[in-house]
Amino acid sequence: MLTWLILLPVLAAIIVSLVPSRRSELHLSLGIALAVLPLALAGYVFWAFEPVSGYQFIEDVTWYAPWGIGWTLGIDGISLPMVVLTTLLVPIALGASTSIEKRRKEFVVYTLLLEAGMIGVFLALDLFIFFVFFEAILIPMYFIIGIWGSDRRVYAAVKFFIYTAFGSALMLAGIIALAFTHAEQFGSLSFALSDLMRLDLPIGAERWLFAAFALAFAIKVPLFPVHTWLPDAHTEAPTAGSVLLAGVLLKLGTYGLLRFNLSLFPEASVDAVWIMGILAVVGIVYGAVVAIVQPDLKRLVAYSSVSHLGFIVLGTFAFTSGAMQGAVIQNVNHGITTGALFLLVGMLYERRHTKLISEFGGIQKSMPVFAGFFLFMAFASIGLPGLNGFVGEFLVLIGAYATLPVLAVIAASGVVLAAIYLLWAYERVFTGVPEKPENQNLADLSTREVALLAPLAALVLVIGLYPNVLLDKIAPSAEAVLDHVVEASGLVIPEPGRLADVFVTDGEGE
Repeated sequence: MLTWLILLPVLAAIIVSLVPSRRSELHLSLGIALAVLPLALAGYVFWAFEPVSGYQFIEDVTWYAPWGIGWTLGIDGISLPMVVLTTLLVPIALGASTSIEKRRKEFVVYTLLLEAGMIGVFLALDLFIFFVFFEAILIPMYFIIGIWGSDRRVYAAVKFFIYTAFGSALMLAGIIALAFTHAEQFGSLSFALSDLMRLDLPIGAERWLFAAFALAFAIKVPLFPVHTWLPDAHTEAPTAGSVLLAGVLLKLGTYGLLRFNLSLFPEASVDAVWIMGILAVVGIVYGAVVAIVQPDLKRLVAYSSVSHLGFIVLGTFAFTSGAMQGAVIQNVNHGITTGALFLLVGMLYERRHTKLISEFGGIQKSMPVFAGFFLFMAFASIGLPGLNGFVGEFLVLIGAYATLPVLAVIAASGVVLAAIYLLWAYERVFTGVPEKPENQNLADLSTREVALLAPLAALVLVIGLYPNVLLDKIAPSAEAVLDHVVEASGLVIPEPGRLADVFVTDGEGE
């Protein structure tokens, strides 16, 4: 079943590629229709997934025995929400790409191949297979930015590729080192995550390997100070590229830190708590402050990602149950809200062909539905109680306060700063009197655009009002990772406070 989750987008890409280029009116609609199939399968997996620890739907087939490489796939409560989110955002991103006319067939094919690679990253339990998927996604995203992006698209695409490829090269060296260490200790090469977790690594080697993996994932997040590729990539990418970049690709970094760094290098992870925590908090504050002064609306949303993703890294390395669950659910929340904001910015750009905040003003008079969606998603991104953003950030801050109180207090300022840059942007773009003639008769959202935004708005409410729909499935897997770190490192975790107990599920919905 998990193999089909990866194969369906690949088969869809092949089918679209076989449609003649002259039939451009079919490429996008066919791609959207075929992209619904992985979404349906992911929905079934989510429904059938049992809220227990450990991997489910496991597939394990030896691929190349001499090197210990196997087609090993599995899904748990950490990867499950991201797989579902990926399959949801791809048809939405394609549906928002009707303005793309140049080489439309290639665009749809690259987007579907990107989907297959992203799903593969979340499902792979063999580090060789994981690395193949982790690298494979660079190619379609490079072309999506470089061909269909804005004026400086080639610069942004090359910068994105160089940054992420550099980090991946270090991680590849670490993966090979782990495989050969397994050969020394157990007599055979192996890239299986379960095998490599049993290695007895000297603490010095573990720290170096942790650093190699952490740098690769930090660049992908991106974590301060290796974040500079992100604003350029977001600003120049087409709408679909920005939606998938913010919604999924950045989460490959936060997912990697949680899945591989904590599992393979638990002692080094504990040693690096303050380093990772400080970098996360600096990113939270820095990203928010820089977002405030951005003149470009899309660039503002891009820097907000730097800030919001800092909360996920902080929650990962706080080493409490509440913070870790908050980090996992915030992966999903950020993908929903920021993906929706990029959709909205793209829809506005199609009408006015500018992203400069100074070019707008008072457009809520002509676009009241659009303004309502934007404000709703801004409130969710800020973390208004009752909406999804509140759940993740609240759990992270409450959980982090138990182990990293100073960092948690500083990180809380990011919530205030988010309100400043998002609400100030809303005021300048939407409120007042539309002085520029171009803003006086803008078309409001069409039925198609409302249909693209409605599922994301519904998820904002569902997760915000009933977070256990995800937390029940997340909790056992997050607890298993935390237990592994505690057992391997001897870490002592303080009990969460009473307020945290109210919001953190025990895995049984209680």
